[in-house]
Amino acid sequence: MAEIEIGLGKSGRRGFSLDQLALIPSRRTRDLDKVDLSWQIDAYRFELPFLASPMDSVVSPDRAIEIDQLGGAGVLDLEGVWARHEDPSDALAELATLDHDAAQVRLRELYAAPVDHDLVTQRIKAIHAAGAYAAGSVSPKRVAEMAKTLLAAELDLLVIQGTVISAEHVSDDGEPLNLKQFVRELETPVIVGGCASYQAALHLMRTGAAGVLVGVDGGRAATTHSVTGVGSPMATAIADVRAARMRHLDETGVYVHVIADGGMRSGGDIAKAVACGADAVMLGSALAAADGAPGGTWHWGRTTVHPDLPQGRLVELDAAGSLTEVLTGPAMSSDGSANIFGSLRQAMATLGYETVKELQKAELIVVDP
Repeated sequence: MAEIEIGLGKSGRRGFSLDQLALIPSRRTRDLDKVDLSWQIDAYRFELPFLASPMDSVVSPDRAIEIDQLGGAGVLDLEGVWARHEDPSDALAELATLDHDAAQVRLRELYAAPVDHDLVTQRIKAIHAAGAYAAGSVSPKRVAEMAKTLLAAELDLLVIQGTVISAEHVSDDGEPLNLKQFVRELETPVIVGGCASYQAALHLMRTGAAGVLVGVDGGRAATTHSVTGVGSPMATAIADVRAARMRHLDETGVYVHVIADGGMRSGGDIAKAVACGADAVMLGSALAAADGAPGGTWHWGRTTVHPDLPQGRLVELDAAGSLTEVLTGPAMSSDGSANIFGSLRQAMATLGYETVKELQKAELIVVDP
């Protein structure tokens, strides 16, 4: 891609967001019931191609079970309030009665408690006991500390997630975390991220990860770009990581799944992300707006409660309907916030593609230069 001159001595590539793209119909269409939305990563098959973001406002143990029953995968934050408090339900319900500033203070108090490794194991066992897949997330800096707990808990999927993650995380505490060594010693499939560039994605794929997350805190609760200046428009980031996947596949014969994370608010967003190269997406605020979400009316991410440098905001969301209505309908509004996967199914039927994998072949056009 040609670079644009920013000024004398400095140039950069043009990046595109999903909002700047549109999908071009192919030569055929198909019936809705001829569309298959299922997605499989490693040995695990899901009827809908999404992971619920590991945010306490999105996923609790009970919510993870419900998401599993509806066809997705709920990723529990194994450093969140459910790993720090025996029963944080009352404290989370209290947030709904507080104004923004008071809720922010209360959240800081909740996250001041230490992570309890026994609680982590209990949460995962409870999800398994309900017959659901158990997926959990930890940050790079806690992987080594929690390694034994993660092994004992018998997670189905582990997500190692940071604002920007690398194949070798350098820390002042002991030796650097070597993701390649850790991933290959762990029998559990690992998804790592976020990343937003070809080179970073390629390094992560070479760790042996089953999937990589694409995006740098791009959701509604994130302010990483404005706080740190780090980020990349989602469409360009996915396309770059898609290229890394092709090179890795050519080199090793191993296919690594690409999961778009951040800013997915409708089936149309998901369809365009897939057309750029994603296999699945991670949903946050869209699910936090569903009735009965753990955060009530509030939505926040792990970076929002960072003790030193908050890179997120506490967001109040409008109700979008039940979790079932948000995911598969029926939709009572026309803004795309409900029946997200019905919209994706409609897009695929209109474009003539039977599977999510085939949708990656769809033609795109830039509508906002």
